Amino acid sequence: MSVRAVVAPLVSGATYRRGVHLLLGGVLLLPYVLAGAAFARALAGERTPRGLVLPVMALTVLIAAVPPFLRGTRALEIVAARSLLGVPLPDPPASAGSWREERETRLRAALWFTVHLAIGGVVVTLVLVPLALGVVLLVQRFGIAGEVVAGVRVGPLDEHDPGWLSLAGAVLLVGVLYAVAGLGALAAVMAPVLLGPSPAERIAALEARAARMAERDRLARELHDSIGHALTVTTLQAAAALHLLDTDLGFARRALVAIEDAGRAATEDLDRVLGMLRDGGPADRVMYQMPDDGAPAPGSAGGPPQRPPDDGPRHRLADLDRLVAHSRGTGVEVRTQVEGSVASLPPSVSAEGYRIIQESLTNVLRHAGPVPVALRVAVDGRTLAIEVANPVTGDAPRREGGRGLDGMRERVALLGGAMTAGPDDGQWRVSVRLPAGDAL
Repeated sequence: MSVRAVVAPLVSGATYRRGVHLLLGGVLLLPYVLAGAAFARALAGERTPRGLVLPVMALTVLIAAVPPFLRGTRALEIVAARSLLGVPLPDPPASAGSWREERETRLRAALWFTVHLAIGGVVVTLVLVPLALGVVLLVQRFGIAGEVVAGVRVGPLDEHDPGWLSLAGAVLLVGVLYAVAGLGALAAVMAPVLLGPSPAERIAALEARAARMAERDRLARELHDSIGHALTVTTLQAAAALHLLDTDLGFARRALVAIEDAGRAATEDLDRVLGMLRDGGPADRVMYQMPDDGAPAPGSAGGPPQRPPDDGPRHRLADLDRLVAHSRGTGVEVRTQVEGSVASLPPSVSAEGYRIIQESLTNVLRHAGPVPVALRVAVDGRTLAIEVANPVTGDAPRREGGRGLDGMRERVALLGGAMTAGPDDGQWRVSVRLPAGDAL
């Protein structure tokens, strides 16, 4: 073992921070010690009315046993252990799990409280006795507090051996520091075991993290579909307007209007999503909750997929005409067939259906160019069916690296639907079926 490793506990800031934490335990122990001493003295007196003292003592013990089991005590101990012991403990959850899990968590917290007070009492004793004696023995060599050691004997040493007494004082000081470092390290090891999250809390934290990641993925899909469609429409319209600017001024004027509409819609979507992120919107909300009985909540393992929340005004299938108009402005002739009432769809299903159609039309513009598209939307009972078909051509360059189809599949899977996409008899066909009834 190197000299540096031996000296490290004496000069490490962690030793002194942990010592402060343990001293706080000793301070918390003081009222218990004073109360115990007072009752012991009262019971030792011959004239003490035991019939009065014993009930008061029982009530005091009952009150003193309450703090270790409080949720607030555990929260304070976690903050103190994280700040002074340097243990990376998470904050306790706001809601408790089942009664059995809550009982186990409170028992562990009470055990930590007891250990904290016990070790704190040891450290306070070390500070008041060996540490104070070591300081006195060390400084008497320099003529300070010499009268204090008058008549003192430490083993074979007495006041006539100031050098040896100073050495003994230094040994006591070093010994106390090593003892505090060891007790602090022991507390740092025990804190995660007794104050750390229970299995149910760990599962809830993982589910909350998964929910946040899923919601952020959904917002990313929103931006991808909206901004991607707007940029595609804008690019094609600008190219066409530039090409026909000198020969067809009316078309160029209509293209500029389409560019303005697409940019305005994309800006609204961008402001909405960024506003949710800034204000702690759905991306920061916990979508998965642990019921009181500890069973998995809907959307967690063992339950149906959690549908996206209705987070405000989004484009829905009622806005389909506007979307189709944008695509037609780029030269894509969209033949639309709507069966049933799209207004009766749940908002989340209608919004996801709109985004699926938007991404499908964007993919047509990117990969096939201005070709005729057949769009069919049908609401039949509890099912929303969407079908988009266009001719497969080799005129438009194939762009690799997009996530359009993956994003559509994620949307469909999130709602518990089914999707197929691929070539079919010279057509590229996207077919989606989404549950849209009371089951959602």
